[in-house]
Amino acid sequence: MITEKREKQILMMSFISGLIFAMIEFIFSIYSDSQSALTDAVYDASELVFIALLLFLTPLFHKPVSEKHPYGYFQIESIFVIIKSVMMLSVTIGVFVEILKSALAGGNMVNNTQISIFQFCLGFASVFIFLVMKKLNKNLSSPTITAELLGWKLDIIYSFGMSFAFFISLYLKHTPFAWIAPYVDQVIAVVVMIFVLPESVKVLWKAIKDVFLFSPEETKMDEIKRLCNPILKKYQFSPIFYDVTKTGRHLWIAIYFQIEAESMVIKDLEHALKAVNEQVQKSYQECTCELILIPKKA
Repeated sequence: MITEKREKQILMMSFISGLIFAMIEFIFSIYSDSQSALTDAVYDASELVFIALLLFLTPLFHKPVSEKHPYGYFQIESIFVIIKSVMMLSVTIGVFVEILKSALAGGNMVNNTQISIFQFCLGFASVFIFLVMKKLNKNLSSPTITAELLGWKLDIIYSFGMSFAFFISLYLKHTPFAWIAPYVDQVIAVVVMIFVLPESVKVLWKAIKDVFLFSPEETKMDEIKRLCNPILKKYQFSPIFYDVTKTGRHLWIAIYFQIEAESMVIKDLEHALKAVNEQVQKSYQECTCELILIPKKA
């Protein structure tokens, strides 16, 4: 219950902050005729739709598994992350086409000093929000919140990046590169998109893997084995196969094992299962571990 409340609190903070940012950016983009500011506003507005839906769906992610829903409702979260990523990619392509049209039409002269100061102020405000959200997110394991923190981190980087770029462009007028001045706004907007695209694709691919129950990365598999093998060895269980699946924020681990003895003490299995779950949950908060005995072939 505390985890759910904390998660909704972080999402609400991100939503309200994003709404204020998007409104300010839209107003400023109209006032300054800046396409880079418009790009920023469009991204923030797209994020708001996703966060608004998640505020209503968050309680589902904390419901326990059942026979009807063997993986709980964790898949819903992955599906929404996919929708968000596809939406962001679509927005990026649409805005890129508009920027390209503007560039081919001769560029777009803007007040570089004004935009530089505006982006610096946005970056400074984003740092404050990011730090507060990160503090609230301590000890939570949520793909949604992780994606939100990544979004704010990107906001910080390209707000300060755009501020610096527009500041530098002030001096282009006095150099042989003065002809670039009308295109600075479009170039920076495109750079922002190029920077965002790989992260969006990465988040999309991770969510797709979760939906189709792909095994996690080899490094994660090795870490899980490193955590579990000493405990299994203590009870003289020989691990044969690790079946690891990730759905949304939850990790499901099934360890198939054999024993050398002719019989097994049930208490040993109970103690081993408890120890394995406690050990793995120190590294992965949302995790369920099972031990499955494989009979030896006759």
